Amino acid sequence: MTDTLDIAVDAETARVEAALDEFIAATDPAVLSAHEYRGARYDAGLAWVHFPVGFGGLGVRPKLQSVVEKRLREAGGPPPEETQFFGLALAGPTVVTHGSDELRPRLLRPMFTGEEIWCQLFSEPGAGSDLAGLGTKAVRDGDEWVVTGQKVWNTMAHLADRGMLVARTDPDVPKHKGLTYFAVDMHAPGVEVRPLRQITGEAEFNEVYLTEVRIPDADRIGDVGDGWRVSMTTLMNERTSIGGGGGTRPRGSGPIAEAMRLWNEKTDKDPVMRDQLMRRWIDAETLRMTTLRASAAAKSGNPGPEGSVLKLRFAEINKAIYELCLDLLGPAALVDYDYTMRRSEIIGLEGPPGSSRKMFLRSRANSIEGGTSEIMRNILGERILGLPGEPRTDKELPWIDVPRN
Repeated sequence: MTDTLDIAVDAETARVEAALDEFIAATDPAVLSAHEYRGARYDAGLAWVHFPVGFGGLGVRPKLQSVVEKRLREAGGPPPEETQFFGLALAGPTVVTHGSDELRPRLLRPMFTGEEIWCQLFSEPGAGSDLAGLGTKAVRDGDEWVVTGQKVWNTMAHLADRGMLVARTDPDVPKHKGLTYFAVDMHAPGVEVRPLRQITGEAEFNEVYLTEVRIPDADRIGDVGDGWRVSMTTLMNERTSIGGGGGTRPRGSGPIAEAMRLWNEKTDKDPVMRDQLMRRWIDAETLRMTTLRASAAAKSGNPGPEGSVLKLRFAEINKAIYELCLDLLGPAALVDYDYTMRRSEIIGLEGPPGSSRKMFLRSRANSIEGGTSEIMRNILGERILGLPGEPRTDKELPWIDVPRN
Protein backbone atom coordinates (compact mmCIF):
# COMPACT_ATOMS: atom_id res chain seq x y z
CA MET A 1 0.00 0.00 0.00
CA THR A 2 2.79 2.42 0.92
CA ASP A 3 4.67 1.67 -2.32
CA THR A 4 1.51 2.30 -4.35
CA LEU A 5 0.94 5.62 -2.57
CA ASP A 6 4.55 6.70 -3.16
CA ILE A 7 4.22 5.92 -6.86
CA ALA A 8 1.02 8.01 -7.06
CA VAL A 9 2.70 10.89 -5.24
CA ASP A 10 5.73 10.74 -7.54
CA ALA A 11 3.43 10.66 -10.57
CA GLU A 12 1.67 13.83 -9.39
CA THR A 13 4.99 15.60 -8.87
CA ALA A 14 6.22 14.54 -12.31
CA ARG A 15 2.97 15.75 -13.86
CA VAL A 16 3.29 19.19 -12.28
CA GLU A 17 6.96 19.47 -13.26
CA ALA A 18 6.12 18.52 -16.85
CA ALA A 19 3.33 21.11 -17.00
CA LEU A 20 5.73 23.72 -15.61
CA ASP A 21 8.44 22.85 -18.14
CA GLU A 22 6.00 23.22 -21.01
CA PHE A 23 4.49 26.45 -19.67
CA ILE A 24 7.82 28.16 -18.94
CA ALA A 25 9.16 27.23 -22.39
CA ALA A 26 6.10 28.62 -24.17
CA THR A 27 5.31 31.69 -22.04
CA ASP A 28 7.51 34.76 -21.74
CA PRO A 29 6.42 37.06 -18.88
CA ALA A 30 8.44 39.88 -20.45
CA VAL A 31 6.14 40.15 -23.47
CA LEU A 32 2.78 39.51 -21.78
CA SER A 33 0.78 41.71 -19.46
CA ALA A 34 0.23 40.38 -15.93
CA HIS A 35 -3.39 39.56 -16.81
CA GLU A 36 -2.37 37.71 -19.98
CA TYR A 37 0.33 35.77 -18.15
CA ARG A 38 -2.03 34.70 -15.39
CA GLY A 39 -4.65 33.76 -17.98
CA ALA A 40 -2.17 31.46 -19.71
CA ARG A 41 -1.23 30.04 -16.34
CA TYR A 42 -4.89 29.31 -15.57
CA ASP A 43 -5.35 27.59 -18.93
CA ALA A 44 -2.29 25.42 -18.23
CA GLY A 45 -3.76 24.19 -14.92
CA LEU A 46 -1.17 26.05 -12.86
CA ALA A 47 -3.49 28.46 -11.05
CA TRP A 48 -4.73 26.29 -8.18
CA VAL A 49 -3.09 22.92 -8.90
CA HIS A 50 -5.46 20.98 -6.62
CA PHE A 51 -8.52 22.21 -8.54
CA PRO A 52 -9.99 19.91 -11.23
CA VAL A 53 -8.64 19.92 -14.77
CA GLY A 54 -10.41 22.61 -16.80
CA PHE A 55 -10.91 24.87 -13.80
CA GLY A 56 -7.37 26.16 -13.34
CA GLY A 57 -5.92 23.00 -11.85
CA LEU A 58 -4.40 19.59 -12.46
CA GLY A 59 -6.26 17.65 -9.77
CA VAL A 60 -3.14 17.00 -7.67
CA ARG A 61 -2.47 17.46 -3.97
CA PRO A 62 -2.44 21.06 -2.63
CA LYS A 63 1.13 21.06 -1.33
CA LEU A 64 2.44 21.01 -4.92
CA GLN A 65 1.23 24.62 -5.23
CA SER A 66 4.47 25.71 -3.53
CA VAL A 67 6.47 23.98 -6.29
CA VAL A 68 4.53 25.94 -8.90
CA GLU A 69 4.98 29.28 -7.14
CA LYS A 70 8.71 28.74 -6.68
CA ARG A 71 9.46 27.80 -10.27
CA LEU A 72 7.30 30.52 -11.80
CA ARG A 73 8.84 33.12 -9.50
CA GLU A 74 12.31 32.00 -10.62
CA ALA A 75 11.14 32.27 -14.25
CA GLY A 76 10.16 35.91 -13.71
CA GLY A 77 6.41 35.40 -13.53
CA PRO A 78 4.41 38.24 -11.90
CA PRO A 79 3.18 37.52 -8.37
CA PRO A 80 -0.52 37.92 -7.51
CA GLU A 81 -1.62 41.43 -6.65
CA GLU A 82 -2.42 42.23 -3.02
CA THR A 83 -6.03 42.96 -3.98
CA GLN A 84 -6.49 39.38 -5.26
CA PHE A 85 -6.37 37.87 -1.77
CA PHE A 86 -10.12 37.42 -1.32
CA GLY A 87 -10.51 35.90 -4.76
CA LEU A 88 -7.56 33.53 -4.72
CA ALA A 89 -7.76 32.40 -1.09
CA LEU A 90 -11.51 32.53 -0.31
CA ALA A 91 -13.76 32.84 -3.35
CA GLY A 92 -11.78 30.41 -5.52
CA PRO A 93 -12.08 27.38 -3.21
CA THR A 94 -15.73 28.26 -2.56
CA VAL A 95 -16.67 28.52 -6.24
CA VAL A 96 -14.83 25.35 -7.27
CA THR A 97 -16.40 23.37 -4.41
CA HIS A 98 -19.98 24.57 -4.67
CA GLY A 99 -20.39 26.32 -8.03
CA SER A 100 -22.01 24.78 -11.09
CA ASP A 101 -19.96 23.70 -14.11
CA GLU A 102 -21.29 26.77 -15.95
CA LEU A 103 -20.43 29.16 -13.13
CA ARG A 104 -16.96 27.90 -12.27
CA PRO A 105 -15.04 28.86 -15.44
CA ARG A 106 -17.01 32.11 -15.75
CA LEU A 107 -15.87 33.26 -12.31
CA LEU A 108 -12.56 31.48 -11.74
CA ARG A 109 -10.54 32.66 -14.75
CA PRO A 110 -11.04 36.45 -14.31
CA MET A 111 -10.64 35.92 -10.57
CA PHE A 112 -7.20 34.42 -11.08
CA THR A 113 -6.06 36.86 -13.75
CA GLY A 114 -6.97 39.81 -11.52
CA GLU A 115 -9.48 41.23 -13.98
CA GLU A 116 -12.15 40.82 -11.30
CA ILE A 117 -11.32 41.75 -7.71
CA TRP A 118 -13.40 40.15 -4.96
CA CYS A 119 -14.54 41.15 -1.49
CA GLN A 120 -16.49 39.42 1.28
CA LEU A 121 -20.01 40.49 2.28
CA PHE A 122 -20.79 38.46 5.40
CA SER A 123 -20.93 40.50 8.63
CA GLU A 124 -23.78 42.86 9.45
CA PRO A 125 -24.35 45.40 12.25
CA GLY A 126 -26.44 42.78 14.07
CA ALA A 127 -24.68 39.61 12.89
CA GLY A 128 -20.93 39.32 13.27
CA SER A 129 -19.81 36.41 15.41
CA ASP A 130 -23.34 35.03 15.06
CA LEU A 131 -23.18 35.06 11.27
CA ALA A 132 -26.20 32.78 10.88
CA GLY A 133 -28.34 35.52 12.43
CA LEU A 134 -27.88 37.86 9.46
CA GLY A 135 -30.91 39.72 8.12
CA THR A 136 -30.04 40.83 4.59
CA LYS A 137 -32.92 39.41 2.56
CA ALA A 138 -33.05 37.98 -0.95
CA VAL A 139 -36.45 37.49 -2.61
CA ARG A 140 -36.85 35.42 -5.77
CA ASP A 141 -38.26 37.27 -8.79
CA GLY A 142 -38.26 34.99 -11.81
CA ASP A 143 -34.66 34.31 -12.85
CA GLU A 144 -33.34 36.95 -10.45
CA TRP A 145 -33.06 37.63 -6.73
CA VAL A 146 -33.81 41.06 -5.27
CA VAL A 147 -31.47 41.75 -2.34
CA THR A 148 -31.83 44.42 0.34
CA GLY A 149 -29.72 44.85 3.47
CA GLN A 150 -26.50 46.18 4.98
CA LYS A 151 -23.07 44.58 5.34
CA VAL A 152 -20.14 45.89 7.38
CA TRP A 153 -16.36 45.44 7.87
CA ASN A 154 -15.97 44.66 4.18
CA THR A 155 -12.25 44.83 3.44
CA MET A 156 -11.37 46.30 0.03
CA ALA A 157 -15.02 46.51 -1.05
CA HIS A 158 -14.22 49.92 -2.57
CA LEU A 159 -11.96 48.19 -5.10
CA ALA A 160 -14.05 45.08 -5.71
CA ASP A 161 -15.84 43.96 -8.85
CA ARG A 162 -17.50 40.96 -7.22
CA GLY A 163 -18.65 40.19 -3.69
CA MET A 164 -19.21 36.92 -1.82
CA LEU A 165 -22.68 37.56 -0.44
CA VAL A 166 -24.70 35.51 2.04
CA ALA A 167 -28.37 36.52 2.30
CA ARG A 168 -31.52 35.18 3.92
CA THR A 169 -33.88 33.57 1.43
CA ASP A 170 -36.23 31.87 3.91
CA PRO A 171 -37.01 33.59 7.25
CA ASP A 172 -39.43 30.86 8.34
CA VAL A 173 -36.85 28.13 8.99
CA PRO A 174 -34.05 27.98 11.63
CA LYS A 175 -31.37 30.57 10.99
CA HIS A 176 -28.70 28.21 9.64
CA LYS A 177 -31.10 26.69 7.07
CA GLY A 178 -32.54 29.79 5.40
CA LEU A 179 -29.34 31.24 3.87
CA THR A 180 -28.19 31.32 0.24
CA TYR A 181 -24.81 32.31 -1.20
CA PHE A 182 -24.37 34.62 -4.22
CA ALA A 183 -21.65 36.24 -6.33
CA VAL A 184 -22.87 39.82 -6.50
CA ASP A 185 -21.75 42.38 -9.07
CA MET A 186 -20.37 45.27 -6.97
CA HIS A 187 -21.12 47.69 -9.83
CA ALA A 188 -24.80 46.74 -10.02
CA PRO A 189 -27.46 49.43 -9.40
CA GLY A 190 -28.32 49.64 -5.70
CA VAL A 191 -24.83 48.76 -4.37
CA GLU A 192 -23.34 51.59 -2.29
CA VAL A 193 -19.91 51.34 -0.62
CA ARG A 194 -19.03 53.71 2.23
CA PRO A 195 -15.63 53.96 3.96
CA LEU A 196 -15.07 53.01 7.59
CA ARG A 197 -12.10 54.93 8.94
CA GLN A 198 -9.83 52.91 11.21
CA ILE A 199 -7.57 53.82 14.12
CA THR A 200 -4.66 53.82 11.62
CA GLY A 201 -6.24 56.70 9.72
CA GLU A 202 -6.89 54.48 6.72
CA ALA A 203 -10.20 53.24 5.39
CA GLU A 204 -9.38 49.66 4.43
CA PHE A 205 -12.79 48.52 5.71
CA ASN A 206 -16.19 49.52 4.37
CA GLU A 207 -19.89 49.24 4.95
CA VAL A 208 -21.98 48.17 1.97
CA TYR A 209 -25.64 49.05 1.46
CA LEU A 210 -27.71 46.86 -0.86
CA THR A 211 -30.97 48.44 -2.01
CA GLU A 212 -33.09 46.19 -4.22
CA VAL A 213 -29.99 44.85 -5.95
CA ARG A 214 -30.85 42.35 -8.67
CA ILE A 215 -28.67 39.23 -8.84
CA PRO A 216 -29.21 36.62 -11.59
CA ASP A 217 -29.96 33.15 -10.26
CA ALA A 218 -27.09 32.02 -12.50
CA ASP A 219 -24.77 33.81 -10.04
CA ARG A 220 -25.96 31.72 -7.09
CA ILE A 221 -23.23 29.53 -5.56
CA GLY A 222 -24.65 26.30 -4.15
CA ASP A 223 -28.26 25.33 -3.63
CA VAL A 224 -30.97 27.62 -2.31
CA GLY A 225 -30.94 27.34 1.49
CA ASP A 226 -27.43 25.83 1.54
CA GLY A 227 -25.63 29.13 2.14
CA TRP A 228 -24.40 28.20 5.61
CA ARG A 229 -22.50 25.17 4.34
CA VAL A 230 -21.08 27.16 1.43
CA SER A 231 -20.02 30.00 3.73
CA MET A 232 -18.16 27.54 5.96
CA THR A 233 -15.90 26.73 3.00
CA THR A 234 -15.14 30.44 2.67
CA LEU A 235 -14.53 30.95 6.39
CA MET A 236 -12.31 27.90 6.85
CA ASN A 237 -10.15 29.02 3.94
CA GLU A 238 -10.06 32.57 5.30
CA ARG A 239 -8.87 31.43 8.73
CA THR A 240 -6.22 29.16 7.25
CA SER A 241 -5.03 31.91 4.91
CA ILE A 242 -4.78 34.49 7.69
CA GLY A 243 -3.15 32.14 10.17
CA GLY A 244 -1.13 30.08 7.73
CA GLY A 245 0.24 32.76 5.46
CA GLY A 246 3.70 32.32 6.91
CA GLY A 247 4.02 28.63 6.23
CA THR A 248 6.04 28.97 3.03
CA ARG A 249 8.15 31.95 4.02
CA PRO A 250 11.78 31.64 5.15
CA ARG A 251 12.64 31.47 8.83
CA GLY A 252 12.91 34.89 10.42
CA SER A 253 10.81 36.74 7.83
CA GLY A 254 7.48 38.50 8.29
CA PRO A 255 6.67 40.61 11.37
CA ILE A 256 9.47 39.08 13.45
CA ALA A 257 11.97 40.46 10.91
CA GLU A 258 10.86 43.99 11.82
CA ALA A 259 11.46 43.29 15.51
CA MET A 260 14.92 41.92 14.68
CA ARG A 261 15.70 44.98 12.57
CA LEU A 262 14.80 47.33 15.41
CA TRP A 263 16.80 45.26 17.90
CA ASN A 264 19.88 45.31 15.69
CA GLU A 265 19.64 49.10 15.43
CA LYS A 266 19.69 49.56 19.19
CA THR A 267 22.95 50.49 20.84
CA ASP A 268 21.86 49.52 24.37
CA LYS A 269 21.08 45.80 24.30
CA ASP A 270 18.79 45.36 27.29
CA PRO A 271 18.89 41.67 28.40
CA VAL A 272 15.23 41.78 29.44
CA MET A 273 14.25 43.06 26.00
CA ARG A 274 16.46 40.41 24.40
CA ASP A 275 14.59 37.72 26.35
CA GLN A 276 11.26 39.09 25.10
CA LEU A 277 12.57 39.12 21.53
CA MET A 278 13.63 35.49 21.77
CA ARG A 279 10.21 34.52 23.11
CA ARG A 280 8.54 36.20 20.15
CA TRP A 281 11.03 34.55 17.77
CA ILE A 282 10.13 31.14 19.17
CA ASP A 283 6.42 31.97 18.84
CA ALA A 284 6.86 33.00 15.20
CA GLU A 285 8.93 29.94 14.33
CA THR A 286 6.47 27.60 16.07
CA LEU A 287 3.62 29.11 14.05
CA ARG A 288 5.62 28.74 10.83
CA MET A 289 6.43 25.09 11.53
CA THR A 290 2.85 24.31 12.57
CA THR A 291 1.63 25.80 9.30
CA LEU A 292 4.09 23.68 7.33
CA ARG A 293 2.88 20.57 9.13
CA ALA A 294 -0.77 21.43 8.48
CA SER A 295 0.01 22.07 4.82
CA ALA A 296 1.80 18.74 4.47
CA ALA A 297 -1.16 16.92 6.02
CA ALA A 298 -3.78 18.62 3.84
CA LYS A 299 -5.57 16.18 1.54
CA SER A 300 -7.94 18.55 -0.23
CA GLY A 301 -8.40 22.20 -0.99
CA ASN A 302 -10.80 22.82 1.88
CA PRO A 303 -9.25 22.90 5.36
CA GLY A 304 -10.96 21.76 8.53
CA PRO A 305 -11.13 23.32 11.99
CA GLU A 306 -7.33 23.26 12.31
CA GLY A 307 -7.40 26.56 10.41
CA SER A 308 -8.97 28.12 13.50
CA VAL A 309 -5.92 27.12 15.56
CA LEU A 310 -3.56 28.81 13.10
CA LYS A 311 -5.71 31.92 12.90
CA LEU A 312 -5.94 32.21 16.70
CA ARG A 313 -2.19 31.86 17.17
CA PHE A 314 -1.40 34.28 14.33
CA ALA A 315 -3.62 36.97 15.87
CA GLU A 316 -2.03 36.70 19.31
CA ILE A 317 1.56 36.42 18.02
CA ASN A 318 1.20 39.28 15.53
CA LYS A 319 -0.10 41.62 18.22
CA ALA A 320 2.67 40.61 20.63
CA ILE A 321 5.41 41.16 18.02
CA TYR A 322 4.24 44.67 17.12
CA GLU A 323 3.85 45.54 20.80
CA LEU A 324 7.49 44.53 21.21
CA CYS A 325 8.43 46.67 18.20
CA LEU A 326 6.97 49.74 19.89
CA ASP A 327 8.83 48.89 23.10
CA LEU A 328 12.05 48.72 21.05
CA LEU A 329 11.30 52.11 19.51
CA GLY A 330 10.79 53.65 22.95
CA PRO A 331 9.54 57.28 23.04
CA ALA A 332 10.01 57.53 19.26
CA ALA A 333 7.00 55.25 18.87
CA LEU A 334 4.74 58.12 19.95
CA VAL A 335 5.70 60.57 17.21
CA ASP A 336 5.96 60.84 13.43
CA TYR A 337 2.80 59.00 12.37
CA ASP A 338 0.37 60.27 9.76
CA TYR A 339 -3.29 59.83 10.75
CA THR A 340 -4.59 61.49 7.57
CA MET A 341 -7.71 59.83 6.14
CA ARG A 342 -6.70 57.72 3.14
CA ARG A 343 -8.06 54.80 1.14
CA SER A 344 -5.93 51.66 1.41
CA GLU A 345 -5.19 49.45 -1.58
CA ILE A 346 -3.47 46.69 0.37
CA ILE A 347 -4.68 44.28 3.04
CA GLY A 348 -2.77 45.27 6.13
CA LEU A 349 -2.06 42.00 7.96
CA GLU A 350 1.67 42.73 7.83
CA GLY A 351 3.70 45.82 7.01
CA PRO A 352 6.99 46.73 5.33
CA PRO A 353 10.10 47.75 7.32
CA GLY A 354 9.51 50.93 9.26
CA SER A 355 5.74 50.47 9.62
CA SER A 356 5.67 49.34 13.26
CA ARG A 357 3.56 52.28 14.44
CA LYS A 358 0.84 51.57 11.89
CA MET A 359 0.99 47.81 12.34
CA PHE A 360 0.69 48.05 16.12
CA LEU A 361 -2.64 49.81 15.55
CA ARG A 362 -3.73 47.60 12.64
CA SER A 363 -2.92 44.35 14.46
CA ARG A 364 -5.70 45.08 16.95
CA ALA A 365 -8.06 43.88 14.21
CA ASN A 366 -6.28 40.50 13.88
CA SER A 367 -8.24 39.04 16.79
CA ILE A 368 -11.56 40.12 15.21
CA GLU A 369 -11.34 39.66 11.41
CA GLY A 370 -12.03 36.20 10.07
CA GLY A 371 -13.69 35.23 13.34
CA THR A 372 -12.91 36.57 16.80
CA SER A 373 -10.37 34.84 19.00
CA GLU A 374 -13.22 33.88 21.34
CA ILE A 375 -15.02 32.13 18.47
CA MET A 376 -11.78 30.40 17.45
CA ARG A 377 -11.40 29.04 21.00
CA ASN A 378 -14.97 27.75 20.89
CA ILE A 379 -14.29 25.95 17.60
CA LEU A 380 -11.05 24.53 18.96
CA GLY A 381 -12.77 23.26 22.11
CA GLU A 382 -15.85 21.79 20.42
CA ARG A 383 -14.56 20.48 17.09
CA ILE A 384 -10.97 19.53 17.92
CA LEU A 385 -10.98 18.71 21.64
CA GLY A 386 -14.53 17.33 21.63
CA LEU A 387 -15.77 19.46 24.54
CA PRO A 388 -19.51 20.05 24.94
CA GLY A 389 -20.84 23.04 23.06
CA GLU A 390 -22.39 26.11 24.59
CA PRO A 391 -26.21 26.09 24.91
CA ARG A 392 -27.85 27.55 21.80
CA THR A 393 -31.49 28.21 22.61
CA ASP A 394 -32.28 29.75 19.20
CA LYS A 395 -30.79 27.03 17.01
CA GLU A 396 -34.09 25.30 16.15
CA LEU A 397 -36.33 28.38 16.20
CA PRO A 398 -37.48 29.89 12.90
CA TRP A 399 -35.27 32.93 12.27
CA ILE A 400 -38.28 35.22 12.15
CA ASP A 401 -39.20 34.20 15.74
CA VAL A 402 -35.75 34.76 17.25
CA PRO A 403 -35.82 37.77 19.65
CA ARG A 404 -33.67 40.67 18.42
CA ASN A 405 -32.85 44.03 19.94
